[in-house]
Amino acid sequence: MASKSTHLGTRAGIGRWLTREERQVIFASSLGTVFEWYDFYLYGSLAAIISKHFFVAVNETTSFIFALLAFAAGFLRPSLRCAGVGRLGDLIGASTPSSSPSC
Repeated sequence: MASKSTHLGTRAGIGRWLTREERQVIFASSLGTVFEWYDFYLYGSLAAIISKHFFVAVNETTSFIFALLAFAAGFLRPSLRCAGVGRLGDLIGASTPSSSPSC
């Protein structure tokens, strides 16, 4: 009878099968990444339109730059936060900072 697990293969050097829970974790994290990148794609594609509607007090070039800076802030925030949480984990122990779901 065939097993319902997926084999990792000998090339990875592990030589065992993925469990159902491991496949669910891989699927859920991949799906979350796809949604996040789609969100960034939409904002980046619509940056010119967003700049005209949200930053009307300044000229067109400055408003576009502000829209791109908002895009950059949203793109860089997780990386900077994880770097800070990693440092905090080194200082006080890994269990407290790693309980944060955002990193």
